[in-house]
Amino acid sequence: MLRYLRQMMNTAARIADEVLFAQAAAVDRADRVPASQVDLLAREGFYEAVGGPVEQVGPLVAAFAGGCLATAFVWLQHRGPLRAADSSSFPGVREKWRTSLATGEVRGGIAHSGARPGAGGLTAYESAGGWRLTGEAAWVTGWGLIDVVHVAAVGDDGQIRFFLMDAVASDTLRAEVVALSAASASRTATISFADHFVPGDRLVAAEPYAEWAAREASGWALNGFLALGVAERCVRLLADAPVVPQLEAELAACRTGLLTADATTTPAARATASELAMRCAAVLAVHTGSRSVRLDSTAQRLVREAAFLLVFGSRPAIRDELLSRVVRPR
Repeated sequence: MLRYLRQMMNTAARIADEVLFAQAAAVDRADRVPASQVDLLAREGFYEAVGGPVEQVGPLVAAFAGGCLATAFVWLQHRGPLRAADSSSFPGVREKWRTSLATGEVRGGIAHSGARPGAGGLTAYESAGGWRLTGEAAWVTGWGLIDVVHVAAVGDDGQIRFFLMDAVASDTLRAEVVALSAASASRTATISFADHFVPGDRLVAAEPYAEWAAREASGWALNGFLALGVAERCVRLLADAPVVPQLEAELAACRTGLLTADATTTPAARATASELAMRCAAVLAVHTGSRSVRLDSTAQRLVREAAFLLVFGSRPAIRDELLSRVVRPR
């Protein structure tokens, strides 16, 4: 197993450098991640690997994010549908979905925001032959690049219900792709449901909201590896600048913090990663000089990506931890 993981990490590093980073500037200007990039990740087994434990997936996330954040962002969302198919206790779900999701033949994203308090209020009620969904879910990444969406909706009984729903717009399902300051090629959308019908066999799980919220919190640390990857790329581009040894030590500590994070320490670990990415990007911009303000500069792209990751996948506890780092008392 250790040999396999080392091989996967070496392959990820090679792809990140030779393919993703080499094309990152072009992808940053494009309207979508090239199919060739996600096809490559699927062929090399990374669409199955993304479903593994955080200690295995985290370093892969960092490698790909340091190559092309938009591509890493689209690929990482596949973790939700894959793990949902893997863990479902509903009859036939694993048999129907697991293989096609693991190979990347079917590619997925997630739409969980509508089930959170204060969000779009995505609701589900049972209807003849299936379910009807009404409401909104923001931050659905990969629209036009994915086949299914792992949707979370709240029933009138307080249960969260999860569906593997076709990612296809219709009269009852609208998707509005939003322009982002970075990783815009990820095609992140807000999707709106208007009494949208989902067949009954697409229901893959149901559980009380509190249980889902507690379980979801344990996975927040994984998003921190996106910021770690951007920070690592900045430090590599600094080459032999005097500040590199200090930053490399901070990267190592940040990596350890994310790998060992639990529900209590995850907010601090996430804040550390985001703040470090922003600082490393700022150092790279200063080191690069006035060329950093050119739109074809790698430094300005990494600054935008680091700023994006200050707020991506955030929660109040992470925000508070981060503010305590960037707004220090005088």
